[in-house]
Amino acid sequence: MTTPATGSGSAHRGLVTVSIMAATIMQALDTTIANVALPYMQGSLSAAQDQIAWVLTSYIVAAAIATPLTGWLVTRYGRKRIFLGCVAGFTMASMLCGAAASLRQIVLFRLLQGVFGAALVPLSQATLLDINPRERHGSAMAIWSSGIMVGPVLGPTLGGWLTENYNWRWVFYINLPIGILAFLGMLAFMAETRSDRERRFDVFGFASLSLAVGALQMVLDRGERKDWFGSTEIIAEAALAATALWVFIAHSLTTARPFVNLALFKDRNFVVGVGFIFVTTAVMYSTLALLPPMMTMLGYPIILTGLLMSPRSITTMVFMMVAGRLLGRADIRLLLGIGISVTSLSLWEMAGYSPEMDAWPIILAGLTQGLGLAFVYVPLSTVAFSTLPSELRNEGTALFSLLRNIGGSIGISVVETMLDRSIQISHSELAQNVTPYNPALRHAAAAHYWALDSANGLARLDQLINFQASMIGYINDFKLLMLLCLAALPLLLLLRPATKAAAKLPATVE
Repeated sequence: MTTPATGSGSAHRGLVTVSIMAATIMQALDTTIANVALPYMQGSLSAAQDQIAWVLTSYIVAAAIATPLTGWLVTRYGRKRIFLGCVAGFTMASMLCGAAASLRQIVLFRLLQGVFGAALVPLSQATLLDINPRERHGSAMAIWSSGIMVGPVLGPTLGGWLTENYNWRWVFYINLPIGILAFLGMLAFMAETRSDRERRFDVFGFASLSLAVGALQMVLDRGERKDWFGSTEIIAEAALAATALWVFIAHSLTTARPFVNLALFKDRNFVVGVGFIFVTTAVMYSTLALLPPMMTMLGYPIILTGLLMSPRSITTMVFMMVAGRLLGRADIRLLLGIGISVTSLSLWEMAGYSPEMDAWPIILAGLTQGLGLAFVYVPLSTVAFSTLPSELRNEGTALFSLLRNIGGSIGISVVETMLDRSIQISHSELAQNVTPYNPALRHAAAAHYWALDSANGLARLDQLINFQASMIGYINDFKLLMLLCLAALPLLLLLRPATKAAAKLPATVE
């Protein structure tokens, strides 16, 4: 049976931390770094718009399916072996992606990237919790949270810079030195956990969960392009996801050794923490998905867009360290309440964006959101595991990461769908005012530029209406995300106070 490695490797705690965080940041970067390079890949690989999207879809689906396997693999073979195998596999798959000569090859190699990369984030979280004493868990989770949050934010900026100055292939080649350093560091300094070679694998449970998660990710990733339930493909995938999930739940409740240990759901802090991470990641990823196209619409080039978004990552890193130090001195629910409130404030600021604004509102809202998310992620990553038995950490961190990724996918799909529908509605409402009797259109200058009896005038007017409708759509999405944040506040009442949680913790095995 796998026993907790709490305290093991403490002599090399710093080196182990650097090594596993290098692997974590490498994986976190790859969730977004390839996005800006897609147009360049499309031309180089002679792929259609719908085909090149599989470069992202294949990675997301593979990672979602492989993440739940983490707990069983670590229990069966040991954490160090699995960690080293995943780092090596992810690095090799990255090199293959960079060398891909066809669309089929890069989609296959991105699948491999997703499979090997799925375990990196949950394993790094479990390792940091185990190699640090309980009083240092806040600082450890601050370091871990910095890696998983800064990676997606910096990904588009770094990807755009590498693509413009070198080649899209360097978006993948950059993983080679990081992967080698992470592998060597873990090989030399990381301790192995004991394993349970008799642990049975629930094939049926894994298969049904994989079908549910994979089909759901396909719905979320392709739904917008396929007009959601107007598409037979999306209906079939949604039905498959729902059926497979029902089968998985029924099987888990009736089998002696389910694939996901049901003891996880007996821990209130863990269940509430999973709910919080779902909502928080939905907000963070949705914001990151909305801002670049909005700023491009406002006339900002890609590089400047990345630079204007980078202050939020700096604020996040700084205040995560502050939040980590405050964990032992303040009620964790208070810190979470502050974080959610400040994040809501940042979204309220974004809801005040306008076409006439300069760059400062974007920077200030980003700084505010970075501060808020720092005070959410660090306490949340700590309290979710504060009362969970240490022998359940491997499975717990895997489920935590899975729900974090699904939350991000659902958030992005919802805001993009709402954006399109809001644009259509706003365009229709604004267009109703385009009549010869509108005083604004009868002004001399306007009548000449937006001449209603001229094709060019109507085209210019339609362009302006599209622009205004799009801005309204973005503002409505930011308002929706703000309300989602505020709606999560009552969950704080379900968390146990830090003092009571500590009192219920089991003794650690050194």
